[in-house]
Amino acid sequence: MQSQFSPQDQIFSVSQITSFIKEILENSFRTIKIEGEISNWKPSSSGHIYFTLKDANSQISAVMFRSSAYSLTFKPKDGDKVTCTGSITVYAQRGNYQIIVNKIEQMGSGNILQMLEERKKKLAAQGLFDQENKKPLPKLPKKIGVITSPTGAALRDILQIIKRRNPHVDIIILPAIVQGNEAPATLVKMLEIANFYKVCDLLIIGRGGGSLEDLLPFSDEAVVRAVAASKIPVISAVGHQIDWALCDYAADQRAATPSAAAEMAVPLYSDLIQAINYYKDDICLSMNHKIEKARYLIKSFDQQNLLIQFRNIEQPLSMRFEQAKENLYKNLTDKIKDLKNRIQNNVTILENASPQTILDRGYSMVTDENNNIIRDSKQISKDDKIIIRPAKGQIISKVLEN
Repeated sequence: MQSQFSPQDQIFSVSQITSFIKEILENSFRTIKIEGEISNWKPSSSGHIYFTLKDANSQISAVMFRSSAYSLTFKPKDGDKVTCTGSITVYAQRGNYQIIVNKIEQMGSGNILQMLEERKKKLAAQGLFDQENKKPLPKLPKKIGVITSPTGAALRDILQIIKRRNPHVDIIILPAIVQGNEAPATLVKMLEIANFYKVCDLLIIGRGGGSLEDLLPFSDEAVVRAVAASKIPVISAVGHQIDWALCDYAADQRAATPSAAAEMAVPLYSDLIQAINYYKDDICLSMNHKIEKARYLIKSFDQQNLLIQFRNIEQPLSMRFEQAKENLYKNLTDKIKDLKNRIQNNVTILENASPQTILDRGYSMVTDENNNIIRDSKQISKDDKIIIRPAKGQIISKVLEN
């Protein structure tokens, strides 16, 4: 490259010298970080962003294309001191050089973001962000507590929107410092007061937009733990849509802005009235339908029809009763007859076994004088007196020979 410039009498065209400059700059500064102050910040309708990066003595044009602009973690504005990462390029048509920016960080924000990422991982590992711990928001809150600055625009937006959506909802303001070193302690204190005294059904905690440093109190570990521990459901509404704080992850719901939190917390009063009227009409229609149906059924039941229907119910039951009565009578008759036969058989058996019956057959019973039955001739001796008892009467005899 140097040899091309060595001839002192060589004449270059504008395009040639511009091409040489473009090659030198773009090859030398493929990736570069530049610190400076934003000026003339101009987002275009195409999504590209054009601005100037300057310091006390110089400035450089910069462009951030739409594909890179999506990765912005904050909303830059004129006067912000930032660090831009990108590459130097030369716009040959105008002979201008500029930086094509891939990433914009607020001055010193790199360390803050790293700290926040480490804290996020730590708290997530402890379960503070688990979805299963999230509480549902009340559908019809009667009292809403707002933890924010009492003088900030965020509070005015919340008050205005809640009163517009439902003027019957009470709002309790829990004033807190939302920026600086003292902010975390006051935020935690307001959360503890709200839960200890159960001052509301729903809490909104947040503030309006600001720099990464301004929003740091809402990523304080004590604040995040207090949000996660709240028995009252919490909506976190910190900054604008692109802003995120760690309490957003711990809260039961995250709102993009304080205004969005107010809309999320309170249903429209007109919608409630409309829903109530709808259900009222639906219930009335259902009741009228049932009443008409009951009237139709009642008309069909005059005295004669009721008697016929009663007879239709009674007749089969009466027939079943008569049949059951006949079956019972027959069963009882058969049972009695069977019992009589069994008794007669037992009487016959007993009569056949009776001593009198045996005597009637011609047998006699012989006893001695002491009425001992003589079953063996050895029981008596000659000249003993014996008594013979035939079927009727008795015979007193004397033993002549044994």
